[in-house]
Parts: sequence; structure tokens; C-alpha cells
Amino acid sequence: MQLLLFGIVYPFAWLFSRLPMRILYMISDVLFFLVYHVFGYRKEVVLKNISYAFPEKTFEEKEQLSKEFFKHFTDILMESVKGFTMGKEEILKRYQYKNPELLNSFVKEGKSIALVGAHLANWEWCVNLPLITNIPIYGSYNQLRNPYFEKALRKSRERFGMNGIKTFETVKVMMSNYQNNTQGIYILLSDQSPLVEKTFYWTEFFGVKVPVHTGLEMLSKKFDLIVINQHTRKIKRGYYETEFELITQDPKSFDNYELTEKYIRITEKSIKKDPENYLWSHNRFKHKDRFDEWLNNYSAKKTKR
Repeated sequence: MQLLLFGIVYPFAWLFSRLPMRILYMISDVLFFLVYHVFGYRKEVVLKNISYAFPEKTFEEKEQLSKEFFKHFTDILMESVKGFTMGKEEILKRYQYKNPELLNSFVKEGKSIALVGAHLANWEWCVNLPLITNIPIYGSYNQLRNPYFEKALRKSRERFGMNGIKTFETVKVMMSNYQNNTQGIYILLSDQSPLVEKTFYWTEFFGVKVPVHTGLEMLSKKFDLIVINQHTRKIKRGYYETEFELITQDPKSFDNYELTEKYIRITEKSIKKDPENYLWSHNRFKHKDRFDEWLNNYSAKKTKR
């Protein structure tokens, strides 16, 4: 059944990816109408998330922001499809890097880098990163249930030199490279909500107390990684620019969760600049009322130890 589904869907996706961007954006406009006005896909979730993040906005402003997000969301879907067959010249023209010299200065020093960011603007086209730096680059991804789709998606993301690794393999790969003194850049998008049961730290995100990922902090300290943030903004439809910002050269100098806090504040600032281009469809605040429950369970676990 999985092979049959892949055999039906993938050829259409590949054919769609061969279409010019202007045609794909016409399809995106139709898709926006269906998603937003007809089916109302996750409209309540998006509006609720925006309300938590921007309580000072009027209802009309929140609705307008929601609508702008969905326009961007359907564009991202079409751009992801286009990514299957986009060539080097086109992707470098449409997805540029403002200051690659910051990244490359540490590469020349023999350092390994944790490249962090948010699901902001277009996070799929950063697969072209190997074209502007000379170091192995690793992008973590969640394993798909359908192995045929996973293989096709991984092949697409690796065609410019990116190394795709399953999320649960990330630490193993980092450890191996660290022990063998092998450089690497590790792309870590850490802005989404973790499982409460695997949470070590809570903080305020847009004024709402939520659980946050702390893998960036743990991994950068353990493997002595330079931590750099990437902020991607939309220049115009179909064109993006990424700017790198150094967070720290010495993650071990930070107290527990201080580095996590710094990353969260940078992420908030980036989102506020282009709120319509953030992934509001993810239920980021779904655990906001579970802090006391988590604290009781966490305290009980510590007591048992």
C-alpha cells in the first residue's frame, strides 16, 4: 500500500516541480482560497497562537495576520514542491546569504557549528547551504512512516551536498565526528514544542510559559560547538535572504539554560519582524497549562533518584 501511494503521488509532485514559479504561485492562490475560506484548515489554532503572541492586537489585526500567514503557508508548500527539481543557479538566486563570511571564518578555524533558527520564512531551501561553504552539513529530520517518500525527500534535500540524518541519530553522528575530530555544521530548528515528558526547562515565549527544547544547549556544550543563529526573511514572493548572527563561541561559559534563554529571545525578535511568515499552524502553546503538572512529576522523579 505504501509503495502504491508513493507511485501515485510522487510522479504528480515531480511534474508539478517542473512548472515555472509563476504557475506554481497561481496554484498557491487557489490553494489558499480552499485552505482558508473553504476548509478552514487549522484556522482556530493559528488565530489562537497569534492571540497568545500578540494580545495587544485587535481582533481584525489578528485575523489579517492569520490570513497573511496562510498565503505564505501555501506558497511554502509550492516552494517545497519546486525544491525537488530546482537547480543550483535558481536556488542560489532565490535563496541568498547576506554574510556567509561569518560562517566561513569559523570553518577556516577548524570549528564545528550549531546553526540554529526558527520555522520562519522558507526553511526548506537552506538545503543550498553546502554551495556557499566547504564543510559537511547535517540536517536533522523526523522519520516518515512511508519509507519511499522518506527516500525521495532525503534524496531531494541532499542533492546539493546536505547530509540528512534522522533526529534520533543526531547525537550519534555528532559524537562520531567529535571523536574523529571531523568538522561539521549541524542545523537545529529548535522553536517548536517538545514532549512534556521529555522536557527539562520551561520559559516564557511571547509572555506565555511553555516547555522548550534544550538540545541546543546540551549538544553545543558537550561537543564544543560555535552557536550561530540564522534569520531568514522574505524579500518578495519567492525570494529570501538569510543573515547569520553569532550567539556564542563558548557555550560552556553559560550557566544552565542561559543559552536556551538567549536563543528564545533572539527567536522572538526575529518572529516579531516578520510575524506573517512564522509557522503559526504548529500548536506551540498547547502545553501552556501543564507547568504545575510537569513540575510535580519532575520533582517526584528527582526525589526517587
